[in-house]
Amino acid sequence: MKQKVMDAMQSFSRALMGPVLFLPIAGMLQAISSVMSNTALVTEGGVVWTLGKFINGGVGAVIGNLGILFCVGIAMSLAKKRKADAAFLALVSYLVWLAANSRWLDVAGLTIAGDTASALYGTGQTICLGYHVTDMGVFLGMILGVVVALVHNRFIDTEFEGAMAMYGNSKFVFVVLLPIVLVMAVVASYVWPVAAAGINALTGVMASAGAFGVFLYGFLNRVLIPTGLHHLVWSPFLYSALGDSMIIGGEQIVGAKPVFLALLSDPSVAMMRDSARFLTYGLMKTFGVIGVAMAFISTAKKEKKAATKAQIIPATLTACLVGVTEPLEFTFLFAAPALWLVYSVLDGLFQMIVYLVGIRVCATNGIIDFLVLNLPAGIGRTRWPLYVLVGLVEIVVMYLVFRFLIVKMNLKTPGREDGEEVTDLAANAAAVKQQIRSGAAEKTAASANDAQTAAHIVEGLGGAENILNTDNCMTRLRVQVKDAALVKDKEWFKPTGSAGLVVKGNNIQIIYGPKVGKMRAIVDSYLGRAE
Repeated sequence: MKQKVMDAMQSFSRALMGPVLFLPIAGMLQAISSVMSNTALVTEGGVVWTLGKFINGGVGAVIGNLGILFCVGIAMSLAKKRKADAAFLALVSYLVWLAANSRWLDVAGLTIAGDTASALYGTGQTICLGYHVTDMGVFLGMILGVVVALVHNRFIDTEFEGAMAMYGNSKFVFVVLLPIVLVMAVVASYVWPVAAAGINALTGVMASAGAFGVFLYGFLNRVLIPTGLHHLVWSPFLYSALGDSMIIGGEQIVGAKPVFLALLSDPSVAMMRDSARFLTYGLMKTFGVIGVAMAFISTAKKEKKAATKAQIIPATLTACLVGVTEPLEFTFLFAAPALWLVYSVLDGLFQMIVYLVGIRVCATNGIIDFLVLNLPAGIGRTRWPLYVLVGLVEIVVMYLVFRFLIVKMNLKTPGREDGEEVTDLAANAAAVKQQIRSGAAEKTAASANDAQTAAHIVEGLGGAENILNTDNCMTRLRVQVKDAALVKDKEWFKPTGSAGLVVKGNNIQIIYGPKVGKMRAIVDSYLGRAE
C-alpha cells in the first residue's frame, strides 16, 4: 500500500513538470516586457512602451491561464497511450466544468454579484474564460487533469461492434467523463469554499511560521530531490494561492512567481512582496554548489585530482548557469548520505537568512534566470546585492563544512574512492560542456548513434517488454517497469551519459541532466511509442 502511494505521488510529481517546464520561458519574456513598459524607465506611449505592453499581454496569457494548462499537461503526461486524445479530452472537460459550474451557481442562487475577477476577489468566485465560476485556481486544472487521465487509461481501449463502433475509444471516454465532470461542477460549488478556507488557513500558518517556515520549505525542497517529490513542495507556492494572491491592474494574479513578475512593470511598488521567500531556492544552485565543488576537488587524492576536476567543473557550471544540480548532487548523494542531510539543512538555513535580512528576489534557477528577473527590478525593490553577498558567504561555509566532514569522516566523495575509478559524474564531461555551450544534447563517445544508445538503455531496463511507461522531468528519464529486478545497475547506463540511477520500487530514474529531453525522444522512438 505504501509503495502504491509513493508511486502515485511520483507519477503526479512528474506530470506537474509537463506544463511547468514552459513557465520559466514565459516568465522571463514577461519580466523583460514588464521592464520595457515600466514608466519609471521609458516614456508612456513610446515605441518601447508599446512593444513591452504588446509582448506582456501576449505572454501573460500563459501565466494567467495556468489552470487549463495544468489540466491538459497533467492529463497528457499521465495518459499511458494516445496522449493527444487525453489532452483534447482534458480541454473539453475543463470547458464543460466551467460552463456547468457557472450555470449551477446561477440556478442554485449561489452567484455572488460581480462582473470581473477584481470585483469578486476574496469572495471564493471569479471570472474564468468568461464564465462566473467557483474560484479553484490551478487546483481545478490539477484535479481535472488527474480525473481525465484515470478515466482515459481505464476506457481508452473500449470498442464496440456494428453501428456503435464510432462511439468507442476516446469517444467512449468522453461519454464516461461527461457525468463525472458535471457532478464535480456541482459538488465544487459547496465543497470548495470549505477547502479554500483550509488553504487560506495553511497560508496563514506558513506566514506565521516566519523564518522557521522558510527553513522548512528550503530543507524539504532539497532533501526530497532523490524521491522526485520536491516538485510537490515548491510548485503549489509558486503557482497557487498558497504562495500569494492579489489584484494587479484589475486582474487577479495567483502564485508567488506570477505576482513577482506582474509587479515588475509597476513603478509605484517600493518593495517586492513577502511571498518572494518562496522564490530563493536557487541560492544553493547558484552559489552553494561552488563551495561543494571546491571541497570535492581540494580533498580528492593527488593522483585523481585532474580527473575529479574534469568531472566536477562542468557539472558545477551547469548548476550555476541554468540551475540543474543533479549531475553534481548524485556524486555524493549515495556515496555520502550524511553530506546530503547537511547539504539540505544548510540550504534551508541560508534561505532563512535571505528572508531575515529582507531580501525580495526571484531566484529559482541559475545565474541567467537571476540576472534577467532581478537586475531590471532594481536594488531598492529587491535588495539583490545582499542576496549575492549571502551567496558568497554560502560558498565559503559550504566549502569549510564539506571539507571538514569529508576529511573527518573519510567520506568517499569524488576523487577519494578506493581503487582507480573516480565516481562517475556525467560519464562524459565534454558532452556536459557542449550542452552548456550549445544547449543541445550531443552523442556520447560510447554511442555510435542514437539507435545504439536507445537500444543500450532499453536493454538495461530489462527489454522493451519490461517497460510500461516513459516520461521525463528537467533532468531525469523516468521509466515505469514491470519487474525492477531486470534493471541493470548504474554502471550499465554510464556509456549513455548517465550521471546516476535511482530505483524506487518499479519506478526507475536515470539522471541525464539537460539532455534528458533527447534521451527520452530516442528511447520512445526505439520503442515505437513516439507521438
